[in-house]
Amino acid sequence: MLKELYIENLAVIEKAIIPFSGRFNLFTGETGAGKSILINGINAVLGQRVTKDIVRNGCKKAIVTALFYKLDDGVKAKLDEMGIDHENDEITITREINSDGGSSARINSRTASVTALKEIGVALVTIHGQHDNQILLAPEKHINVLDSFGNSVELIEDYKADFKKLQSLAKEIGRIKKARIDKRDRIILLRSRIEDLKEADLSAEEYNSLESEYGQIQNNDRILKSLSAACGILLDENETNALDMISRCERELDNICEYSDKISRLSERLIAAKIELSDIADELFNIFEGFDMDGERIEYVTSKYNSLSMLQKKYSCDYPQLLKIYSDSCEELSTIEFSDEDLKKLNEEKDKLLHQVTNKAKKLSAHRKKAADTFVRRVTKELEFLNMPDVVIEVRQETGKLTVNGMDSVEFLISANRGEAPKPIAKIASGGELSRIMLALKSVIADKDSVPTMIFDEIDTGVSGKAAQKIGIKIKQISRIRQVICVTHLAQLAVMADNHLLIEKNIVDDRTVTSVTQLDEDGRIKEIARIMGGENPSELILRSAEEELKKASDFMEE
Repeated sequence: MLKELYIENLAVIEKAIIPFSGRFNLFTGETGAGKSILINGINAVLGQRVTKDIVRNGCKKAIVTALFYKLDDGVKAKLDEMGIDHENDEITITREINSDGGSSARINSRTASVTALKEIGVALVTIHGQHDNQILLAPEKHINVLDSFGNSVELIEDYKADFKKLQSLAKEIGRIKKARIDKRDRIILLRSRIEDLKEADLSAEEYNSLESEYGQIQNNDRILKSLSAACGILLDENETNALDMISRCERELDNICEYSDKISRLSERLIAAKIELSDIADELFNIFEGFDMDGERIEYVTSKYNSLSMLQKKYSCDYPQLLKIYSDSCEELSTIEFSDEDLKKLNEEKDKLLHQVTNKAKKLSAHRKKAADTFVRRVTKELEFLNMPDVVIEVRQETGKLTVNGMDSVEFLISANRGEAPKPIAKIASGGELSRIMLALKSVIADKDSVPTMIFDEIDTGVSGKAAQKIGIKIKQISRIRQVICVTHLAQLAVMADNHLLIEKNIVDDRTVTSVTQLDEDGRIKEIARIMGGENPSELILRSAEEELKKASDFMEE
């Protein structure tokens, strides 16, 4: 529960230390005194969004620190998960908001993210304000209220897990079906391409050899002419050839080798060159003699090479890329053709999952129907107590297609007047009735909710007199099982408080300053008299306020 709230430089609050009791805490004060600022401060430590406008004018930052004690097991488990100590079952949560728009947070002096504050905050405090009435005006949210009452969390989570799987599977099947619509033309294209390239009998090794052989065929005449000329230079018997010239040179040098070691070495090199040149001449002659290409081979090589060249031009690529296109096309065709079998398996899996999800939805629907019966009895009883004696409430539960919430649509119908048929809340409920209906809902859910602190921010809007008194009693009853913090303008609620806090706005040194004061009994009498009769209440109003406080005190002791 919330034990103490420290606020510094938050809007018009310069500094305040606010103590709380474990039961019914109540804030009163004139309109505009700053009650909403307190709620904003609590929201800040719960990880809600804050803006730099909330920082007091002229200050660098605002600070809000909340001390929570008597932590329940759920909160302690969450803190253990985060590695945060909770000695003596207490923690402090601090939020600092800078005037430049940034903010920082700490839990027990340890830096924490806003997300961590939210995770802890939802387990510590729930805030119910006037905006909650919008839940009643939005039928699509009624199902969440019923599920909260019916402790349906486990069933819903189990259902949602399978429903999300079903959604994912349906999307995959839809994707494959769409692909099937588009794949016919693609299959024709792929098969044509594969046939095209398959006929070419593609092979990287063969292509290299083929390219070389084709180049030779294209240059037959030039090769033969060059071979003939080279052989003539080396071997022609009718003309002086290179070998004869070397032989003559060898003989000349042989005659003078004895006179010079240098000449001798050159002669030896000339002999070696003659031997190498003779060998080359023999090989060239053999090539020349054996150079005879078969006509059929020439035709095959030329046709094959031209065919491959045309394919490269057709697909705008070189030969290695042509091989890849063939491989990729075969793989893609295999994948597309397999999708039919894959789709069949997925449909079988979907049918099985759909059956499973439908059964879980039916189970959830039956659970809701049972919870709705109890819900109607409990809420009706609460509304009768809250001065709506002729109320008739009905839960309209209809089944339809499967959604993330099951197969149900739920709407609360109400009749506040005897003899009138129940109708949608949005069409008939007044502001005061909405406040009481919401309080009745919170009341029946309170004993099922594990969150220890409940904040009611002007939930009494639109009510007065006896109805307001009943609301005060009801909130008092809730405070016996939950810590309650309430902001109100009504005396009927104020007299019920265990801890009454007054919010006042004053001018100090030409600046507006809001203070928070914990009232003693005399202070409470004066404040309740002010609420009842305005400023400067008469003795009669003061006595009336004192009497109302005594009545409330007697009620508390019952």
